[in-house]
Amino acid sequence: MILRSASCLVLVTLVALGRSTQPSAPEPVSAPLRELPWGQLNFLHTTDTHGWHAGHLQEPSYTGDWGDYISFAQRLHAKADNEGRDLLLIDTGDRIEGNGLYDASDPKGLYTRDIFKEQHIDVICTGNHELYHKASSDNEYLSTVPNSHGNYLASNLDIIDPNSGERVPLAPRFKKFTTKNQGIRILAFGFLFDFKGNANNTIVEPVEKTVRQRWFLEAIHDREVDLFLVAGHVPLDSSEFPTIFKAIRQVQWDTPIQFFGGHTHIRDYLEYDSKAYGLESGRYMETIGFMSITGLSTGGQSSTRPPVAEAIRSSPKFARRYIDNNLYSFHHHSSLNSTTFPTAHGRNVSAMIASARKDLKLDHRFGCAPQDLWTNRAPFPHQNSIFSWLQVQVLPDVVSETTRKDVPRLVILNTGGIRFDIFKGPFTIDTTYTVSPFTSRFRYIKDVPFQTAKRLKRLLNQDVPQLVEIPHELATHLPVSSKTQAAAFEGSRESLDLYYGSANQMPLSSENDLPLIPGYTTHDAAGSDGDDTIHSPIRFYTVPNIIESRVAFPTSQAGDAEDPEKVDLVYIDFIEPYILRILKFLGTGYEIGDTEAYMEGKQLTELISEWVEGNWGGDC
Repeated sequence: MILRSASCLVLVTLVALGRSTQPSAPEPVSAPLRELPWGQLNFLHTTDTHGWHAGHLQEPSYTGDWGDYISFAQRLHAKADNEGRDLLLIDTGDRIEGNGLYDASDPKGLYTRDIFKEQHIDVICTGNHELYHKASSDNEYLSTVPNSHGNYLASNLDIIDPNSGERVPLAPRFKKFTTKNQGIRILAFGFLFDFKGNANNTIVEPVEKTVRQRWFLEAIHDREVDLFLVAGHVPLDSSEFPTIFKAIRQVQWDTPIQFFGGHTHIRDYLEYDSKAYGLESGRYMETIGFMSITGLSTGGQSSTRPPVAEAIRSSPKFARRYIDNNLYSFHHHSSLNSTTFPTAHGRNVSAMIASARKDLKLDHRFGCAPQDLWTNRAPFPHQNSIFSWLQVQVLPDVVSETTRKDVPRLVILNTGGIRFDIFKGPFTIDTTYTVSPFTSRFRYIKDVPFQTAKRLKRLLNQDVPQLVEIPHELATHLPVSSKTQAAAFEGSRESLDLYYGSANQMPLSSENDLPLIPGYTTHDAAGSDGDDTIHSPIRFYTVPNIIESRVAFPTSQAGDAEDPEKVDLVYIDFIEPYILRILKFLGTGYEIGDTEAYMEGKQLTELISEWVEGNWGGDC
């Protein structure tokens, strides 16, 4: 390896570094790396993993699985202990829904609960996806919370106990602990943003109300605290974290605060003041966040272990790194190789994952995708857009009620129901769940005047000013911050072919002679050096909240489409409340009693796999 001392870059070669643990993962790709900024107190952070515990089996940059992460954490713990530092692990929710490893089992999560609990996590909280259904929130309360041994925190979340029927906290509201090496006294909380889409067995208390409650005020008045740690399934720049920040600062004006966020699926870093920072660490096991703080007081320190030398400073120093989840990053950052890196525990968990995938038949092939189709890496409409593929090819073919197949229909699908890209090559059972993991089914209202129905698209996409509030969950969102997106558009000079996966137009790194592979090039509050891996930029595109397909419309003698008088208005059940709300806004009298199941409530996931089997069959 070649050390670039001026910029802390390291070029990791491929020789003898080995493959990802999962047997179907692709061969890795070499990449230049930045070092981890170790400090007095250090963190590894995961969020929004959504069941991707096997890693990405079609993307070389993110092939590390949960067993590899366990090995990585154990190796970094050993390094921290040897140097007298502390290392803590944080997870901020949305661990479910989004991958066959979770969604293909019956009941859902049958395997992932046991896989996830193998990693020791010091502070854990819930996400909104754990709360959409009673079964998944009960599983959190009855399984994940006890498996976390007091480390699961629920500062603003209650549940109806399934055994007693009483309203109780999902988990402890907060905890105080002292780190083992430095003796740093930490007061930790676990929050969820002001979520309103939960099942009726859980209650999310608004953050603004929570910070005025007696228990919270008593907790933050504790003067024997060296660091406040706020883990939350909360975007860093939303209103909830600033509310918590202000509440703490009103009581303790200079105690450092570390926030860990989630929900928006981006790499992000934010400064609240010179002693308070937040980190968000991406999505889908693509990113392991690394955070360090140096300069903390050590009020709980044992007299036998002095603080590390750089901890003696008047003001704390915060630093971050976004680690690409693959063995090359792991090997380098642990100073180990394919022989010395894996731990017995990590190997066993990787074997658990492989066994679960085999039991679930996740590699069973429905067909072979002829090209890459992107959620955000292509504009809409475009031949490389997954939404154009759905709009033009899939929905017109598969959304048809036998008894009304000749009736013109307007089919509406929210883009947020499509979670990930399709890669050229095998389209498997696993692919169906990574693309569409939800149990969404079609419903419809029959014989809606077309002049009314056609207005839904503009209103749902907020193309015009309106009085109807549309939630952000309807749309698929960019996996990068606005700063990163702006920088990619401003600084990129490559052709669009690069963003569609072309291998022959990759720019060279200024630090070495190797071509860079496309990947995250994050720009955040601390600059553009947060990613551990140096990539060429990917350009991402916003897409509408919903797409619309017009099916079985009449045509003129010249072959041109004509407007029908009435249509069957067909839509995914998740957006039914917003469909009805807009129809009411438009002056119609449609209510829930006017809606019916369409195609006997068949799931979108099933329909996509059936289309692939019928149209993309054959060997890859």
